[in-house]
Amino acid sequence: MTGGSQHRQAEAGKRYDVFHTDCLARDVVDHVTSRWGIWVLISLRSNSLRFYELRESIQGISEKMLAQTLRALVQDGLVWRKVEPTTPPQVTYGLTEFGQDVGEPLTELFDRITERLSRPGAG
Repeated sequence: MTGGSQHRQAEAGKRYDVFHTDCLARDVVDHVTSRWGIWVLISLRSNSLRFYELRESIQGISEKMLAQTLRALVQDGLVWRKVEPTTPPQVTYGLTEFGQDVGEPLTELFDRITERLSRPGAG
């Protein structure tokens, strides 16, 4: 089967094959599994955060990378963004329903890893 016919089959059946470069879901998967995408989703799992609160919760991320990651996740519909017209503007981010659905297994994975590492003799 050629790539083109697989793409047509995916469109007809509304099924996505993320192994193909023309898959619509591939960009979302790339954004979620990026170096910082996972941490943003995990950081927002419990409550919404302002930009600087989010930056402080994810040690090692630069403002530029946080802004780029948030922009992609907002565009993908995983994160919502609210701007309050103050001086300076206060920007708050939180998970959409889609973001909560996607973030749930990531949170479970994170929790399993940290639980395992916190056991005596783990390592």
